Amino acid sequence: MNPQLLFWVPAGLRLSLLLAGAGVVWYFFGIVAGLAAGLIGMGVALFIQLHYLYRLADWLDHPASARLPDGWGAWTDIFSRLYKLRREDEKNQAELAEWLARFRQAMSMLPDGVVIMDDVLFLEWCNAAAEKHLGLRLERDKGMRVTNLIRSPEFMDYIILGRYEQPLTLSLRERKLIVQIIPFENRRQILVTHDATESVRIEEMRRDFIANASHELRTPLTVINGFLEIAQSQPNLDLQTRMGHLKLMIEQGQRMQNLVEDMLTLTRLESVEYPLRPERVNIRALLEQILREATALSNGRHKISLSVDGPDIRGSTDELRSAFGNLASNAVRYTPEQGSIDLAWRMAESGPQFVVKDTGIGIRPEHISRLTERFYRVDKSRSRETQGTGLGLAIVKHVLLRHDATLSIDSEPGKGSTFTVNFPKKAVVSAGEAA
Repeated sequence: MNPQLLFWVPAGLRLSLLLAGAGVVWYFFGIVAGLAAGLIGMGVALFIQLHYLYRLADWLDHPASARLPDGWGAWTDIFSRLYKLRREDEKNQAELAEWLARFRQAMSMLPDGVVIMDDVLFLEWCNAAAEKHLGLRLERDKGMRVTNLIRSPEFMDYIILGRYEQPLTLSLRERKLIVQIIPFENRRQILVTHDATESVRIEEMRRDFIANASHELRTPLTVINGFLEIAQSQPNLDLQTRMGHLKLMIEQGQRMQNLVEDMLTLTRLESVEYPLRPERVNIRALLEQILREATALSNGRHKISLSVDGPDIRGSTDELRSAFGNLASNAVRYTPEQGSIDLAWRMAESGPQFVVKDTGIGIRPEHISRLTERFYRVDKSRSRETQGTGLGLAIVKHVLLRHDATLSIDSEPGKGSTFTVNFPKKAVVSAGEAA
């Protein structure tokens, strides 16, 4: 009898068959042979059982549906059920891994930082935004305590107090961050970070704009109201004094008008409801007009030249007239008498360029990066003397942004400045293109 066939029958019948076989051997060959046959049969059965138990234990150490052993008898049913359970488990694991990958991909695309920590603040995972905001690196810092990685007294106080219902504004790595800890599950916490640097900057710019605009309007209004009060309280002023007062009021009124017009221009340039309407710009005619205006403003106090050696471009003639005019008028205002101002239009490797070069007072390096901010002045007293509004270069900046152009400034105090407007090559109008 093949011993393996015994495992295709129930355990009770299997034992009966072994005893019957041993009894037959006993009957024909004696008691010793019968006992020996029974022991050999039991030994073979025990060996097969131990063999499959060993294979099962080995599989449990490294479970995988592909390496599940085959079996006979009852072991076939056992391994079959294990195979089904393992296949379902592998399917669930695959689905879980896919969802986890999607979750991490979604988290990595968020502009806000996400840090997952355990209940004692050890780092388990973070996205790219959190690495940028907090200076973390997941590969390096995983398993480390977050309070050891984020060295900030305010953050430590926030952790110690445990008032997580309110976010914390944190200055870290030259950025303004809004951070908040959100407990979830029993042993997990999420640290969320939001970069508010740009929002804070815009809010500060808004406050500065309102304060500066109010200040700039208050000064001429004070002058005008003062002279009107004098005229009302002293109706018999002599003609010469009255004319002097009227002249100053006209100047201050013109200053207010210029300021309001510049503010309206800036608002229009920033509005999404005022899109750029490109047209062919006759560069020579435009720059000749800029030259006439600069010459009139100079009133013979400067030597002003113009050179045009480049193609026409597509853009807004009115906006470019405003931008180029501001650059030219600034050169006139900040260049001493007998100085020279050169206006040039040329074609460079990168594209067309408009260059304003003067022999003026120059600009110190620390001021150059802030020149295009609203109401920023290097010399406030001189700007008021020259009737500047402080918005000219801000207008230039926004006009150039709408034309995909850039402004570069090269200046040396006491020797002069060079303002270069760089247009892209795509702005050039082809020779055969209609106006």
